[in-house]
Amino acid sequence: MKKLLIASRNPDKLLELRELLHGLEVELFSLLDFPELPPTDEDQPGIRENAAKKALEAARGTGLLSLADDTGLFIEALDGQPGVHSARFAGEHCSYKDNRDKALRLLLGESNRRAHFKTCAVLAAPDGVVAISEGIVSGVMSHEEKGENGFGYDNIFEPDPGGRSYAQMSDAEKNSLSHRARALQAILPTLKEIIEIE
Repeated sequence: MKKLLIASRNPDKLLELRELLHGLEVELFSLLDFPELPPTDEDQPGIRENAAKKALEAARGTGLLSLADDTGLFIEALDGQPGVHSARFAGEHCSYKDNRDKALRLLLGESNRRAHFKTCAVLAAPDGVVAISEGIVSGVMSHEEKGENGFGYDNIFEPDPGGRSYAQMSDAEKNSLSHRARALQAILPTLKEIIEIE
């Protein structure tokens, strides 16, 4: 069976990606299976470049076909922040809650709550990038935390048409419409083609 490495150590992201890849005829690994590999320094100017760097370093470090993604939350009233810095918005070793609190604090009294999530997924082999895809979901930032499910900014982002945050949805419902799901759906045909060829 073809092997695929998910180039992440984030348990929440791994769970979501495993769900999204369910049914694919591959043996899945993650960077948790390769503790000797150093973490990728996500120092690139955009999420596309960060995702490509993560995928390539993982592929070259393990010899496996690797899938990486990077996601940013872009809030209009904050001039696109946190964007590429979404995971570290409140500081280097911050929690999901720290990031949400900072976003809500900066949006206090702001009437424009428009925002969008963007995920870039990159598939790479040891000899280079194979495919790149993107998924975007527009919505609004809520005024307070809503729901208990999900991770990251899920409690304060309501995808259009609004009314409910990602964290108020079931995993299956979120995975049917999320930015990460859209990026994965776009890259799946290439992934399936590689698996069938080999």
